[in-house]
Amino acid sequence: MSDSNNIFTKFKNMPVDGIVKTVIVATALCFVCSMVVSFAAVNLKSIQEVNKAIDKQKNILQVAGVYHEGIDVNKTFSSFQPLVVDLNSGKFTDKFDASIFDDKKAAQDPLLSISLENDPASIGRRTNYATIYLLKKDDGSLDKIILPIHGYGLWSTLYGFIALENNLNDIFGLQFYQHAETPGLGAEVDNPKWKAQWKGKKLNNENGELMIQVAKTQKYKEHHIDALAGATLTSNGVDNLVKFWMGKDGFKKFLNNLKNGAA
Repeated sequence: MSDSNNIFTKFKNMPVDGIVKTVIVATALCFVCSMVVSFAAVNLKSIQEVNKAIDKQKNILQVAGVYHEGIDVNKTFSSFQPLVVDLNSGKFTDKFDASIFDDKKAAQDPLLSISLENDPASIGRRTNYATIYLLKKDDGSLDKIILPIHGYGLWSTLYGFIALENNLNDIFGLQFYQHAETPGLGAEVDNPKWKAQWKGKKLNNENGELMIQVAKTQKYKEHHIDALAGATLTSNGVDNLVKFWMGKDGFKKFLNNLKNGAA
């Protein structure tokens, strides 16, 4: 006990602005703060995961046009049917539980994904399986289908959803729920006016050729989305990622199968 008292006394008598005392105090403070941060991170992780899931559900509701302030997100989201699609076969699969399947993790798993040689969306690897969401009408017929999309912009990978009408060609909406693009420039992908352009645009022409385009100049009105002003690289990124996921290496085979009743 006397030894500890002596140590405390020696520490107390050290010069307040001395190097040794400063280092000891700083080290102790860092240790305590790291313990507090670690404790908070571990104990709040489950809450963070729940909040992330709710935010994702909210974005699906928004892109499908069924969200409004004060809505019960969980209750409304229950009307959507999540299903896992095998992108290689273009058909639904029951290998995974669609309610918990993680597309992002699957894309990093060599057993569940492929490395891309032709990679316009700059994603490196593409998952072989993806979770899609069906919204049906009261009579059980298809109302809308929500497809996950992602790809690299200027500074970050943009993660979002595209909603298609029941003809699987007309776009109802597009929305990103995660990105780190430049505020006021690339981040204008979140601007309601820009997002509103997507509604009613067509993915493919009458011959089934993918025609949707984000560009400065308009070639075909029914397929054209204005590029973001001052954000050429982000606009190019969105153009590339939409074309990739709506093309032959993405959901095109599945959408054709679904249209023909072969999914």
